[in-house]
Amino acid sequence: MRRFTEVILIALIVLVTSPLFAQTSVPEIPFDSTPNFLKLPDDVVMGEAVGVATNSKGHVFVYTRDGTLAYTVGTSREFGRGAAARLYEFDETGKFIREIGKGTYAEAFAHTVRVDPKDNIWVNDEGADMTVEYSPEGKVLMTLGRRPEDYLGTPGPVAEGQSTGGIGGGQLLINLGRELAAYREGTPPAAGRPAGAAPAAPEGGGANAGPFITFNRQTDIAWDSNGNMFVSDGYNNKRIVKIDKDGNFVKQFGSRGRGPGQFEDVHTIQVDHAGNVYVGDRSNKRLDVFDNDGNFKTAYINVGSPWAICITPGEHQYIYSSNSTGTSSMEDGGEIYKMELDGRIVGKFGTGGKMLKQFMAVHELDCRADNVVMAGEISNWRVQKLTLHPTK
Repeated sequence: MRRFTEVILIALIVLVTSPLFAQTSVPEIPFDSTPNFLKLPDDVVMGEAVGVATNSKGHVFVYTRDGTLAYTVGTSREFGRGAAARLYEFDETGKFIREIGKGTYAEAFAHTVRVDPKDNIWVNDEGADMTVEYSPEGKVLMTLGRRPEDYLGTPGPVAEGQSTGGIGGGQLLINLGRELAAYREGTPPAAGRPAGAAPAAPEGGGANAGPFITFNRQTDIAWDSNGNMFVSDGYNNKRIVKIDKDGNFVKQFGSRGRGPGQFEDVHTIQVDHAGNVYVGDRSNKRLDVFDNDGNFKTAYINVGSPWAICITPGEHQYIYSSNSTGTSSMEDGGEIYKMELDGRIVGKFGTGGKMLKQFMAVHELDCRADNVVMAGEISNWRVQKLTLHPTK
């Protein structure tokens, strides 16, 4: 039965994306990679380059896994110490400027970095379950989420058809309150469901009733033109969280699954000028598109496994999407696609590998200019500055 259901869901995805299959061949885009673009001091080492972003001045920010996150078991809980996370800034020529936020409580295990329209720098740390905003001067402006005090008590991935809105602490209290009222009216909870447990989320969407509680290995952040934030709360909570410009919870959408509007690995996110939200689902191997309220619109299944995406900021916007290799294998993918917002592929470039102009587990892309892309790689421990030379 489960297999039959998955086949039906896949068929639904094919139906909403069928026009994209008209593309029978994808042109190769000529490109170059600047050798040794980033210049590091002798006493600074680049680890896994999981995050890369640029600001309006062309400065480059790299969030790298350099250092060690260790866990210590105490008498009643397990806590983390140290960090595999450092945020570096380079100027537009690649010259090292400084480290930002050294030793902050939110540094644990780096994931991505983004720069907002005001040039503020945002880091997403999946080990701390926190997203932090820094000013261009490096001062902390806002924090979202909270670092776990007990890592053993951190929940694992949500169940099929659920998002964290159905199992988090705040929602648990809401459910218990509703069921207490039901008992007073003589109506017991649904059979087979323990008191306080979340009901199954509706197909194609999350529970969407509970307040924002915290993240569980969130992955990325993006903004719309009104300053609303969209956080891909991805590895374990399988949802998108919408937060207003002042840091207030607005809503969440998505749940775990393979159907339209569901996720298995919410890994990367961007928003276009019209406010549409693009979500790269690495495990489902598709790029999902939602409107600004979280309603599912379509999915692009023609670009492999989108580990990392970026959208150019110009009047005519393009999507870049990396069909990344695995962290230890070069057998699958490696190419980066350039796309129109409607999913049509303009072209692709690159292959998996260790050499210049090759890629190994691209984890984040930045594309502030139409034909200049920054690519941060996990397994090659580097950032490449790529310049495309399209023929038209």
